[in-house]
Formats: sequence, C-alpha cells, structure tokens
Amino acid sequence: MTPKEQKLNPQRDRIDEIDTKLLDLLAERRQIVHEVIDKKIKNQLPIFAPKREDEKTIKFREMAAKRDLDPDWAEDFLRMIMASSRASQSSNEFPRATEEPKHILIVGAKGGMGSLYARIAEQTGHQVYKIDKHNWHELEEMAPKLDLAIVSVPINKTEDVIKRLAPKLKKETILADFTSNKSDPISVMEKVHEGPVLGLHPMHGPDVDNLSKQLMVVCPVRDAEASEWVIEQSKLWGMRVIEADPKKHDHVMHMVQGLRHFVALAHGSFMKNYDLKPQDILDYSSPIYRAELMMTGRIFAQSAELYADIVFANEERRELLLKFIEHNEKLAQLVKEDDKEGFIKEFEAVTDFFGKFASQALQESGYLINRLADRFT
Repeated sequence: MTPKEQKLNPQRDRIDEIDTKLLDLLAERRQIVHEVIDKKIKNQLPIFAPKREDEKTIKFREMAAKRDLDPDWAEDFLRMIMASSRASQSSNEFPRATEEPKHILIVGAKGGMGSLYARIAEQTGHQVYKIDKHNWHELEEMAPKLDLAIVSVPINKTEDVIKRLAPKLKKETILADFTSNKSDPISVMEKVHEGPVLGLHPMHGPDVDNLSKQLMVVCPVRDAEASEWVIEQSKLWGMRVIEADPKKHDHVMHMVQGLRHFVALAHGSFMKNYDLKPQDILDYSSPIYRAELMMTGRIFAQSAELYADIVFANEERRELLLKFIEHNEKLAQLVKEDDKEGFIKEFEAVTDFFGKFASQALQESGYLINRLADRFT
C-alpha cells in the first residue's frame, strides 16, 4: 500500500464499521420478520401483503430523498431485503385457508411442480398424498379421503391420467390440473368427473423457494364454491391469483409459451450450425444481448421433452407457429432484396402497434439490463 493509499485508512475503517452495523441491523430485521410471519400463520394472514409493501416502498423512497440518497437505489435495496424475508419463509410453516387440514393428492409428485406444491402443502399443515407410476395401486386406499386431487404430469400424459384417476374419486373431491394448456384437460375433467372441476396454471417454474408474488391462473369450471378454499390457499401462500376463461388463456399461451420457446430453439439451433459458442459471444456482448442469451440458454438447461410438449401442445398452436414461419419468410424477402426502406416501414408500423408499451418496455428492460451488468460483468 502506497503512502497516499494509507491516508484513506481512517475512512475505509469507518466504512467497514458501518457495513458491519448494516449487517447486524439486517440480521435483527430478519428476526423480527420471522416473528411477524409466525403471527401471520397463527392468524391465517397472507405471507405477501401487497398494500403494505407498496406503502412501505413509498415511505422508504421519501426517507431516502430526505437523506440525499437516490430513491430508485433505495427502493432496489428495500425490495431485495423484502425478497430475502419472503425467501426465508420457504423453510417455515405457511398459513392455512381452512380450520382443519385438507387431504390433497398430487399425481406426479416426483416431478418438479408436483414436488414443490407437495412440500408447500405439507408445510401448510395439509395431509398430502403422492402418486406416481410406481405406486398407482395405493390410489384405491387414498381416494375416499381426498378433498382435492391435482394432476401434475407432462402435457401429453395429462388427459390419460385424468381419465384413469377420475373414476376412483368420490363426487365431492375437487379434480384439478396444473397443465399450461387448459381447454382440453378441462373438457376431459368435465366429462369424466361429476364433482367440482378446477383448472389451475401456476405461472412459474419448479425452482422457486416459495410462492410469494408468483402468479396462479385459475379457471373455475364446475361448483366454484367448493373450490374457493383452494384459491384462498393460493392467496395465503402469497400468490397473485387471476381468473381466466380457458380458451382465452390458451390463446395467450400460444404466444407466451409456444412461440417464445420455438424462437429460442431457432436462436440456439442457428448458433449451433454457425458454430458460435455462447461463451465466445459473452466476451463481446452488450448487457441487453447477454440478457437475451441467458433467457435462451436457460431453456436448454431443461428437459427437451417438456418443451416439445409445450410447443406441439395442440393443432392451434402448431398452426400459429407455421404462420410465424410464413411471416418470417416475408421479412426475409426484405433482406434478400436489400430493401432498407421496407425494413424501416415495417419497423415503424410495429412501433405504432406497440404504442405506449414501447416506452414501458424501454424503462423496465433498462432496469434489468443495468442490474445484470452491475452483477455479472
């Protein structure tokens, strides 16, 4: 250390002391949060309280501004703390929507989503039963006890499993599924089960620690009142719940899932054929392209069969993909003809179509890009 650098020692030592105090205060805050969570569980209150978080965030930004601190930075700091508090809940109990535990069957409990919801339902105090290929024979004994049966298996197996499961269930049992495609499974459930039918689509992956702030799409089909406790339980887990029409849900999912994953395959497949390795690209990537590459790469870290089931889910989705390919052929013609004017015209037409959303996208993506660059570059 040079003599000039040594002159910074008093300030650096003080910074180290402050950092230590910050960690001590955060540890104390976490302990108090656990006490709050315990009371929420005893009083059956939701883990995630959006109104409280919004109020807290507004106040925190105001306090930061009074101290000449950047309110945006302060909000980021607070949200990371609150996210950590919610994450710590994953090893604890969860509030229950019913006075008495419910008897819940997860078919496909060894899969990612099945095992996640089985764990959380158990931590909530419900009695959870698990069925997979190896123990289907145990269903006979379980069936009379069940309040809810959830089918959480691959898309291409869902309808067959529903048909096999339903005759074993009592009429009062709620029959539900976790499939990302809703219309066809719901139609089958209605035909083979006389009791309550509920379509569910958890809009997240199996790698989350807890369900707070995650989205659950619900499609009440038959005897909605009987399924109210399932929806309330999702809210108590901290989930955002929206009700959807099955056909509208599937129409949106064709774009959100089917097309998005197909585009990822096109991106990755071309990189492979062009022999452009991801790690080589990172050395020359802007933060925004790094983000795009990571979103593509995460898909190829998962099951090919899973994504094939999603992309080839049904005829309507396949027709959409063929239309997408045809549209791309029209755009490719601009490249073949070196039609810069045509490119600009199409670009501006899409800009008009996106309207105000483009500004929102610019702001939100800018935030993501800056955080990603700060963390990983």
